[in-house]
Amino acid sequence: MPPNIGDSDLKLLKVISLLIDYPSNELFVGDTLADCAEIVATSPLISPEVRAQIINLIEDLIDTGSLESQARYDGLFERGRSLSLWLFEHVHGESRDRGQAMVDLMNQYEEAGFEIGVKELPDFLPLYLEFLAYQATVIDDDIQIRMDIADVSHIIALLAARLEERGSIYQGCFNALLQIAGKPLAVIEEYQEKISKEKPDDTFDAIDKEWEEEVVDFMDAQQEERCSSQSNTQNLAAKAGVRKPAAKLVDAPVHWVDFKSHSAN
Repeated sequence: MPPNIGDSDLKLLKVISLLIDYPSNELFVGDTLADCAEIVATSPLISPEVRAQIINLIEDLIDTGSLESQARYDGLFERGRSLSLWLFEHVHGESRDRGQAMVDLMNQYEEAGFEIGVKELPDFLPLYLEFLAYQATVIDDDIQIRMDIADVSHIIALLAARLEERGSIYQGCFNALLQIAGKPLAVIEEYQEKISKEKPDDTFDAIDKEWEEEVVDFMDAQQEERCSSQSNTQNLAAKAGVRKPAAKLVDAPVHWVDFKSHSAN
């Protein structure tokens, strides 16, 4: 079955969700892409220029076909981290805060009655947009939906700037999200200087280096662990005024840090 577009006032979100998600074979079945183009062409939420950009992407997908579109998507969004569509990767990186943020967002989905029917992380941008489109049909509050997109607009603007740098036709979808959130497209310029200094992370050499395993010197590791343990034991004993084994260290609880309090990495 082709994906269902939906009938909400913000159904443009559903279209953008479909377009920036992996272009599965289902996307090319029947009139799905033609229906997407019609929704975009009549949407009052975005400017005529941005409408034309998204329609250009849709027409390109139709002309290119599923196999070549899938290969292009892989090379763009799934090779390297700079264009990752997992929101928390740009906010928290590999820190422990990312795990708690996932839990909190999943709880938000569940409380709203939104069930994830695929094996995907909750911070995947296409999935998040689908959730917001669902919310629009439930709470009937366009302002809240716009605010939710505005909360991640710094990430969207960063991705738009990187897509512009690469000359990608996908940029129109991110321009549309910024306009829905009430942000001027000029905000993209704030990131252009930053990305101009970035090293490409989608080359084969960069990918190999990212996955390269660090050589472990077990002798040094054991010595470091022994010294660390001895130091901890001595410090604890000095504070307590007695000699006893070091107390067992436990991990501190992870605290949620939302989108608003971090700038995009």
